[in-house]
Amino acid sequence: MFGMTAARFALTIRTFASKADKIGNLVKQNKVVVFMKGVPEAPKCGFSNAVVQIMRMHGVEYDAHDVLQDDDLRQGIKDFTNWPTIPQVFINGEFVGGCDIMLQMHQNGELIKELKKVGIVSSLLEKEKVSSTAASEESKK
Repeated sequence: MFGMTAARFALTIRTFASKADKIGNLVKQNKVVVFMKGVPEAPKCGFSNAVVQIMRMHGVEYDAHDVLQDDDLRQGIKDFTNWPTIPQVFINGEFVGGCDIMLQMHQNGELIKELKKVGIVSSLLEKEKVSSTAASEESKK
C-alpha cells in the first residue's frame, strides 16, 4: 500500500514539474505573454478584455493563451505564479501581474518603461511624439 502511495506521489510531482516546465517555456516564447479567458479578438471576461485594451493602446504584439480551453493550463498558471486570478501577464518571462496591476502600470507610465526595457516602444509614445511635433509646428506659425 505504501509503495503505491509513493508511486502516485512521485507521478504527481513529475506531472506538476512537467506542467511548470511547459508554462515556463510558454512565458519565454515572446517578450509579452498573456494568459487570459478567451482570445484577444473575443475576451470572455471584463478583466481579460481590459488587459487586451491596454495592450492594444500600447500597440504590443503578444502571445495569448486561452485558459478556458485547457483546465490544466488554467490551474497550472495559477500554481506557477502563486497568483489566484486570470488574466496573468508576463514580460520577458517575468510575471508582472493581473488586470489591476496592468491598469495601474498603464495609468502611471510604468508599463511604457517596462516595455522599453525589452525593446518595445509603446504606441502611446509615438502618438505623443506626433502630437508634440504638430503642436510645435503650429506654435511656429
